[in-house]
Amino acid sequence: MDIKVAIIGSGYMGGGIGQVLALAGARVALADTSAEVAQKNLERLLAESVDFESRGLFPEGATEILKQNLSAAASLEEAVTGAQFIEEAVPEILSIKHDILRQISVAADPEAVIGSNTSTISIGDMATAVTNPERFLGVHFSNPSPFIPGVEIIPHEGTSQAAIDAAVGYVEATGKETAVVKDVTGFVLNRLQYALFHEATQLVEDGVASAEAIDTLVRTTFGFRLPFFGPFAIADMAGLDVYNFCYTSLQTDFPERFATPGILTEKIEAGKLGTKSGGGFLDVPAEKLPELIAYRNEAYVKMGQLLKELGPAPVAAPTAK
Repeated sequence: MDIKVAIIGSGYMGGGIGQVLALAGARVALADTSAEVAQKNLERLLAESVDFESRGLFPEGATEILKQNLSAAASLEEAVTGAQFIEEAVPEILSIKHDILRQISVAADPEAVIGSNTSTISIGDMATAVTNPERFLGVHFSNPSPFIPGVEIIPHEGTSQAAIDAAVGYVEATGKETAVVKDVTGFVLNRLQYALFHEATQLVEDGVASAEAIDTLVRTTFGFRLPFFGPFAIADMAGLDVYNFCYTSLQTDFPERFATPGILTEKIEAGKLGTKSGGGFLDVPAEKLPELIAYRNEAYVKMGQLLKELGPAPVAAPTAK
């Protein structure tokens, strides 16, 4: 990936994003509140890379690649000059982001694509500070950015298709996977993550289970599936009619909290029950079902083997009885 990139905010997230892009071949300049802070974070990132490389987390030679491609800029203006892609990764405070985006707009090439790593702030609200806002969008990496493969791409209503395509291309050139979503509160990643967390806290508050028991169940049941299948694929394989029955059961005590989604009812009424009928949310032809089941079974066995090899996480409590 032969482009110049600027990362504005060289802390944990911004620095990690810089590592990702630099390892893919981009020439990445880090900028922060001062040249000294940017230089200190560059040194930290190189030291991290040495450690990651020694443990096989980064490929052999990664640190040398970073030394060639990753640099600390003396200022924001220096970092963004000539950059084709600029990623803002400053604190989640709208006024700070507005100030930084205004500075970027003044100093950068007017055609440069500008992304924000925000996880919570409206892209449209931030776009008001950007000159030529059609080149601005959310490019949301997850923590830790060198190791989490998915990236949310969040255009606002005025983002051009060219900017979306460019951002997707830059991110996917690093080996990451992208998903383009709308600019709504929480986007997709955090709405799903916090929906799970909210229900988990309700269960603890209601005395149904301890935090440790809930974490155990999430890790060892439906969470075990999630590296391979998203919620719609899982529902299709279980059977949408089964999901409908479970919603009805949950409504015995929680009629509003677990109201049956309208889109689920529509699928069932159309005879789309999931993989058993050859189509549901994701259309899987009947002849593909044996291949899907074989993949699923192999994936789960290998995941189990990997978890045994790694052993329990240092924060994990003993399995609840």
